[in-house]
Amino acid sequence: MWNLSQSILGRGDDEDTQDNLLDDPEGLCSLSPLQRLYAFAACLVAGLVCMFLSLIVFARPIKFAVLFTFGNVLAVGSTAFLIGPSQQIRMMIDPVRVYATSIYVGCVILALICALWIHSKILTIIAIFCEICALIW
Repeated sequence: MWNLSQSILGRGDDEDTQDNLLDDPEGLCSLSPLQRLYAFAACLVAGLVCMFLSLIVFARPIKFAVLFTFGNVLAVGSTAFLIGPSQQIRMMIDPVRVYATSIYVGCVILALICALWIHSKILTIIAIFCEICALIW
């Protein structure tokens, strides 16, 4: 909380607000439990639809990589609606999961680079396969 001693000492209100927003479970957007469940379901379904559509355009590596990666990130990020983004990040960088998380993020970036910049089907498929393996791990 902001008080007179903090203003006298010159401690800024912006720094306190940032700390409180990260610690506050409600955050910037307070959702009811039912709204969180709906947002989780919508995000998960959208991710699964994108991953399914990526299988249809499998022969086109750019469209495949973008759709699959976007769907994958949506599906993984959907749990942030249930437990909150800060808790999700804390769980992802937990010492047990930090290697799988770093491999997953690296493979997401690698898949997009291979598809959008290098235009290599084989490298894109390998990166997507490693991405899936990191998720399973």
